[in-house]
Amino acid sequence: MRRAMTDHPSSPHRNFYGRRHGKTLKPAQVVALEEDLGALTLPGVDPSDNPSRAPLDLDWLDGRPLWLEIGFGGGEHMVHQAAAHPDVAFIGCEPFINGVAMLLRKISQAGVENIRIHPGDVRDLFDVLPEGAVQKAFLLYPDPWPKKRHHRRRAVTPEYLGPLAHVMAPGAELRIATDIPDYVRQALEEVPKAGFDWLAESAADWRQPWGDWISTRYEQKALREGRVPHYLTFRAR
Repeated sequence: MRRAMTDHPSSPHRNFYGRRHGKTLKPAQVVALEEDLGALTLPGVDPSDNPSRAPLDLDWLDGRPLWLEIGFGGGEHMVHQAAAHPDVAFIGCEPFINGVAMLLRKISQAGVENIRIHPGDVRDLFDVLPEGAVQKAFLLYPDPWPKKRHHRRRAVTPEYLGPLAHVMAPGAELRIATDIPDYVRQALEEVPKAGFDWLAESAADWRQPWGDWISTRYEQKALREGRVPHYLTFRAR
C-alpha cells in the first residue's frame, strides 16, 4: 500500500532549525563552491526556482536506481558509496554549507560523476520527487536535538518520515545510524508508523555496521567520547 503524502501549499514556508554556516571556509572550499556547485545542484528543488512545485524531471537517471542521503555531513559516506556503485545515481541533501564545500572537494578527489546535490532543506526535495523514486535512503548521525522540547525537530518525526515514505519505492531500504539511545527509541517508534518494517532479527543486526559501511567523522567522534553506534535497517512497505 502506498503512503499518502502530506498536502503542502505551492510555495511552502517552513521553519528551519540548525546551522547554515560554520567556520570560515578555506580558500579552496570557496573556489569549489563557486566553480563546482552549480553544475551539481539539482534544479527545480528550491521553491524560488520551482514555486509551483512541479515534479522533478529525472531523465538524468538514465535508468539507474536512485539513492538518497539526508544530511551527508562531510560527504565521506556518500562519495564512498558513489565510487563503489557507479551504476547508481545519488542525491545528497545538506543545508550546512561547510559540509557542502567538503563534499565538493571529495567528489573532485575521487573523480565520481554520479552525485547531485541539494544544498538545502530535504523537505523541499520531498515536495518535488516523484512517488516511489528512491530505492535506498541514508540518515546517518542526524542532529540529535537532545533536549526533549526539541525532539519534534528530529528527522524521525512524521513531518519528515511521511514524505520520505512517499518518495521511496515499495521494498526500498532505509538506513539510520545514530549514537543517541533516545534517538534509537524514537526511530523505532515512529519509522514503522510511517510505513516501514524494521529488519532486525538479532542484536547483531543493530550492533554491527552494514557490510559496505565506512565510518564517518561523526561516528569517530562518538566512539572517542564513549558513545555506542546503532545501525537500524528498515524496508518500505
